[in-house]
Amino acid sequence: MNQGAKGVELGTSLGYLLKQAHSVLHSAMDAALRPLGLTVSQYACLEILAQRPGLSGSELARAAFVSRQSMNVLLQTLERDGLVSRQEHPQGGRTLPVELTAAGRAKLQVASSAAQSVEEAMSSGLDGAEQAQLRRQLAACVSALEARGRTDAQ
Repeated sequence: MNQGAKGVELGTSLGYLLKQAHSVLHSAMDAALRPLGLTVSQYACLEILAQRPGLSGSELARAAFVSRQSMNVLLQTLERDGLVSRQEHPQGGRTLPVELTAAGRAKLQVASSAAQSVEEAMSSGLDGAEQAQLRRQLAACVSALEARGRTDAQ
C-alpha cells in the first residue's frame, strides 16, 4: 500500500455523504413501498408515467436511472399486474408508448403518499429555506458533473 497517497476523508466527502444519503433513502422508500407490492424502481416508473404519459421504455429507463433491459423486465411486471399498458401496434415504429391504467393510477396514489412521508421524514430537520437551498445546491452539483461529462466526451 502506498503510504504517501492520501485517501478520501469519508466524513467530509460530499460524494460519500450523497451515496450514504441515497442508500438510507432507498432503504426507507423500499420499506414504505414493499407493503404495497412495489419496488422503488416500479414506483419511480409509475410516478414518471403519471407526469409524462406515453414515454417509451427507453425514455422511461433514462428517467428512472435504470438500463433498458431492467426497464423492460420492470414494465413486463407492471403490465402483468395491470398497472401499465403498452399499445400493441404503435403508430411511430418500434417504440411502444406506456400508459398508466386506472389500477396503476390508484396504486400510485397510495404509493405517492408513502413516498412523500419518507421525504418529509428525511427533510424534517430542515426548514423551508434550507430545503430550497439544498435543492439548488444539489442541482448545481448535477449541472457541474454533467458539464464535465460533456467536456470529457469531446
